[in-house]
Amino acid sequence: MTTGVTTAGTLADRLVPARGSLANPIVRDGLLVLAGSILMALLAQISVHLPFTPVPITGQTLGVYLIGALYGPRLGAITLLAYLAQGLLGLPVFSMGTSAWSPIRMGLPVIIGPTAGYLLAFPLAAFVVGLLANRGWDRKVSTAIPAMLVGELIILVCGFAWLTAATFMLTGSVSVTALFGLAVLPFLPGTALKIVIAALALPGGWRLLDRR
Repeated sequence: MTTGVTTAGTLADRLVPARGSLANPIVRDGLLVLAGSILMALLAQISVHLPFTPVPITGQTLGVYLIGALYGPRLGAITLLAYLAQGLLGLPVFSMGTSAWSPIRMGLPVIIGPTAGYLLAFPLAAFVVGLLANRGWDRKVSTAIPAMLVGELIILVCGFAWLTAATFMLTGSVSVTALFGLAVLPFLPGTALKIVIAALALPGGWRLLDRR
């Protein structure tokens, strides 16, 4: 019985095929997860903290788009879970060289602080972007942009919901409108730039492969 869903595969399937020394899927997937988590750690160090908001501008979301689209839903989500696990082990893989246990606002560790919702949304966002890429959405700019927007929407919704709840628990009150203006609106230009970068890079990679 068929479902009618066409699977186009991902760039990782083409760039790192499961053959030769990488025929063992555990070895292949393990190397890809390691490479992806290193990429996330490096992009996290591209970080700008604004004085009026606890949410930093980082390169992490660009990594989420790229890894989800490159790896597909399963491996993309696993890679982001591995990245979070590295932070939980105390490795300095988050923004500004922090780990999950580094103290931030009011002494709270990163993993339960105001910005934790954004981090925890990464695996889900990578999974959804990977689903769309697995159906060929990353092969054209016109479809890659909506795929990245969906991933970003997941991160923003989860992150903002966590931030709102954390702000209320810490202060006893919260203005959703004011918080939205501080923690979402200032980041939209940077988000747009990262989406454009990913939406251009992925179809470009497919075109280079097709030429080869």
